[in-house]
Amino acid sequence: MRSEMLKTIASAAISLAAAAGILLLAVASTTPAAAQTSDLVSKQAFRVCADPANLPMSDRSGKGFENRIAELMASRLGLPLEYTWFPMATGFIRKTLQANACDVVIGYAQGDELVLNTNHYYTSAYVLIVASSSPLAGVTTLADPLLKDKRIGVIAGTPPATHVARNGLMPKAKGYHLMVDRRYEDPAEEMLADLKSGAIDAAILWGPIGAPLVKASHPELKVTPLLSEPTSPKLFYRITMGVRQGEKVWERKLNSLIRRNQSAINAILAEAGVPLLNDMGTGPLELPN
Repeated sequence: MRSEMLKTIASAAISLAAAAGILLLAVASTTPAAAQTSDLVSKQAFRVCADPANLPMSDRSGKGFENRIAELMASRLGLPLEYTWFPMATGFIRKTLQANACDVVIGYAQGDELVLNTNHYYTSAYVLIVASSSPLAGVTTLADPLLKDKRIGVIAGTPPATHVARNGLMPKAKGYHLMVDRRYEDPAEEMLADLKSGAIDAAILWGPIGAPLVKASHPELKVTPLLSEPTSPKLFYRITMGVRQGEKVWERKLNSLIRRNQSAINAILAEAGVPLLNDMGTGPLELPN
């Protein structure tokens, strides 16, 4: 913006002194606003916006992998960890981050304009979950003919639902709610229960939800990341931390923190069972032994 202002000044043949005066006025008028934005971030605590019933990601007892990442970040900053709890449904960002009740969302998809994204700290994908003994255990894409006439569980309104419809699987599909208060309704666990009971033949879930649940409680199920869909929408996403728009200083501080602690973050995610992919979503992330 400043360079555009200088071009306008030059073309109008305004003197250097006048130009300097205008620039000083611009700096004076913008600095307080920038300072106010920066001042919203607490210096007394690492304040996290989180869902109190969103396992395996977060819960009030601190058992989720995002809880553990938050603990890591707080310890590296030398600050106590504080939470603002709110169901991750409609209004979550508006009533937490934008209300200045907290300063960071630990897990947020890259590219969402509601927040300012940090650099991503992992990439993951939607997964297909079936019984290990099922004829579908070798399926790696929703375009596989083996899925024809099968009962597929899918969260309504998510990208995999588009592929389910495109491949003609919707007539027998079972939809599950997307925006819910998981203190009262748990679509992921409901879907896995339906899979185990035989009500559906396969389940499609976001990998960081489905895979850790299977690892923790459903060893008889097989998880396959969906990396081979021939058409859009993509089914892999880069996950960042989310901060308020305009908080560039805070974003850069978190970027540095993520970079210096990436190995520890990867270890937390891997232990939880999160499918970790390379940045392009084409295959598993290679982790050091």
